[in-house]
Amino acid sequence: QVQLVESGGGLVQPGGSLRLSCLASGSIFSLYTMGWFRQAPGKQRELVANINSAGYTNYADSVKGRFTISTDNAKNTVYLQMNSLNPEDTAVYYCNANRKRNGITYAYWGQGTQVTVSS
Repeated sequence: QVQLVESGGGLVQPGGSLRLSCLASGSIFSLYTMGWFRQAPGKQRELVANINSAGYTNYADSVKGRFTISTDNAKNTVYLQMNSLNPEDTAVYYCNANRKRNGITYAYWGQGTQVTVSS
């Protein structure tokens, strides 16, 4: 069982920055793909960015060039640095860990952290 705890959300003005953190319950980054998803009111949850065990990253088109995902293995923490935020980035952001083993997908979610971009 993997536990994920997000932090770092809040209220920020358009053009501002925030860094989200996700603390994992153990050294899992060598086994799991770590990702950040978000869900805005009335919308489906969508992938924002992920990073696999080899360090390869993937971003949604809407955040490319503005957001950066990274991991700190020593701290069992995955980060999402968000720059040049705009109101469309307002959502609850969720940390996710997933892996496939023997044809079975194991997926874990954090509780979410609210990001609000508003003047």
